[in-house]
Amino acid sequence: MNTKTIAENRQARHEYFILESYEAGIELFGTEVKSIRSGGVNLKDSWISVDGGEMFIRGMHIAPYEKGNIFNRDPYRTRRLLMHKKEIMKLYGQVKQGGYTLIPISMYFKDSRVKIQVGLCKGKQLHDKRASAAKRDAAREIDRAMKERNR
Repeated sequence: MNTKTIAENRQARHEYFILESYEAGIELFGTEVKSIRSGGVNLKDSWISVDGGEMFIRGMHIAPYEKGNIFNRDPYRTRRLLMHKKEIMKLYGQVKQGGYTLIPISMYFKDSRVKIQVGLCKGKQLHDKRASAAKRDAAREIDRAMKERNR
């Protein structure tokens, strides 16, 4: 399988603990796919909701295709995600009972299809964010020390 990352939601890794991740397809129009190919997508403030047994991604921005005309869609429109009904119901149950959130982690091409990596996430508290930053800094210091020692 040939995969090429289009966009990543780096803020999600800072704001949430990612417990599980799933792959979902996305329902798009032609001009949206062309805009995605040119890099006009932003996942920063997007989230996923489950309504009526279907998953929808909200708040994702896909820039209008510059060579498009009347076929361009609203950049912030709600788009349907494509997953098996069983998976959707499992995720819906965890979101309702466990207090988790569904967040898009990354968007990528898998062969010629656009896929989204959906994360089942739990929000971080401020002290969790500080602890993860301290852990990252400590790892960086250790790497520097090892690099200096090996010279």
